[in-house]
Amino acid sequence: MTIATRLCVIRHGETDWNATGILQGWTDVPLNDKGCAQARALVDELACAGFAEVCTSPLRRCLETARIIADAWGLEGPLVYEGLKERHFGTYQGMAKAELAILHPDLYEEIVRRNPASHFDAGESMDQFADRILGALHEIARHGAGRSTLVITHGWAIDVITRAARGLPRTALLGTKPKNGEGLWLTPGTARPLVETSPPVFSRSLAW
Repeated sequence: MTIATRLCVIRHGETDWNATGILQGWTDVPLNDKGCAQARALVDELACAGFAEVCTSPLRRCLETARIIADAWGLEGPLVYEGLKERHFGTYQGMAKAELAILHPDLYEEIVRRNPASHFDAGESMDQFADRILGALHEIARHGAGRSTLVITHGWAIDVITRAARGLPRTALLGTKPKNGEGLWLTPGTARPLVETSPPVFSRSLAW
């Protein structure tokens, strides 16, 4: 009997920049206390899934989330994939969204809508970003064939993965976005490279 490969893709825990509305991109920001608590909550919430490994973006907010979980489960690693990094926001990285709203109101509105077609000077195009994220995810799926793997990545990255799983265009707007510590389940499919499984997004009502 062949065991189906399953991926659980989760957004990292909260950082101070998340809390204060600063564009992070590739800026290496650590988890704050709330983010660490979110990671610890995932330890219990996902323990019954029987994950064989934890994979992560190399950025600290993901790496710290992944290490908290992997250490608690007694797993080696986590395995680091450069391709799981957040979208590079170019010259806008490190800028507060409130400042962006004043200096670049049109771009600010696009970011609020999480429009994937947004253009970031000196940053990644949507195709560059999506190719990188999906390439990393497919590599993880091949490496972990027949096993359940936890993947820790970023908000815009999960948007890319969600569109691919639902068969939507790369520029499609999504009605929801994952909060810190939320994500979705995936299995490799035949019609599309990725298929979203139930529950698509899980959320907790825990008080942090």
